[in-house]
Amino acid sequence: MAACERTVRMASAAYPLDALPTLGAIEDKIARWVGEAAGDGAELLVFPEYGAMELAAPAGEAVVASLDASLQAVSDALPRIDAVHADLAERYKVHILAASGPRLGSDGRYRNTARFFAPSGKSGQQDKRVMTPFEHDWGIVPGDRTSVFDTTLGRIGVAVCYDSEFPLLVRAMIEAGVRILLVPSCTELVSGYHRIRTSAMARALEGTCAAVVSPTVGDSTWSPAVDYNSGAAGIYVPAEAGLSDTGVLAEGILNAPGWVHAAVDLAALARLADTGEMRNRADWRLQPGGALALPAVEIISLV
Repeated sequence: MAACERTVRMASAAYPLDALPTLGAIEDKIARWVGEAAGDGAELLVFPEYGAMELAAPAGEAVVASLDASLQAVSDALPRIDAVHADLAERYKVHILAASGPRLGSDGRYRNTARFFAPSGKSGQQDKRVMTPFEHDWGIVPGDRTSVFDTTLGRIGVAVCYDSEFPLLVRAMIEAGVRILLVPSCTELVSGYHRIRTSAMARALEGTCAAVVSPTVGDSTWSPAVDYNSGAAGIYVPAEAGLSDTGVLAEGILNAPGWVHAAVDLAALARLADTGEMRNRADWRLQPGGALALPAVEIISLV
């Protein structure tokens, strides 16, 4: 496992979905966002769930108006956009969680896939595990594995939006050594944003980890699929004296696009597991049902 007892500079995107005319224009947008965050010192950049839906716009209004056609257009564009993220990660020496999007599998079904890129040139992916009602309506199906990424920043896990609301799923990542949990999200209503925010803070508390929430924000009425978006970027840790009295290291303004930055002391988080005011991570198994079997986790080295 890569060493993790260091301070990591993180950036979380509150990301607006734009109807840009070409994939090249979207590539330029992503490059600007990555360049800005890296220029401000970020080592770990997080983009939101379903941010990749803007990849449908260049295919034209008829495609955008059709959910099936939109999903196909996004899936077709992902390899090209992934190559851009891989290049940016290497160029700026940063780790990037790309905006998730529908990926067509060999079984002819779509999964909501977040892809993670390291400066080493290696990459991995995490499919969303638990589908929301609208994803069931879309025909999106869940992934069948949970992955944890071994990086030079430490061990990183991804709980895609609704997945963050399920403690056992995240707990499996924590027991696999995760100290940074990435939570890309896409919520239409303010209530949905607060569910994800609350879940991320709870997972940070339970797991003595940092949780990074990146949402889509603002209206994108050009797309029936992701027409309204509410959220604020945030970076959370357990509420502990000397670390954060509130558990909020950084948080943006509701629906305001841009980056939110924080430096997270992972060594301090590691110490809390054994010496904190409360020791939730260590005491997990003391609760009734705490010894329940957890989902299997696959460790992927990106070093």
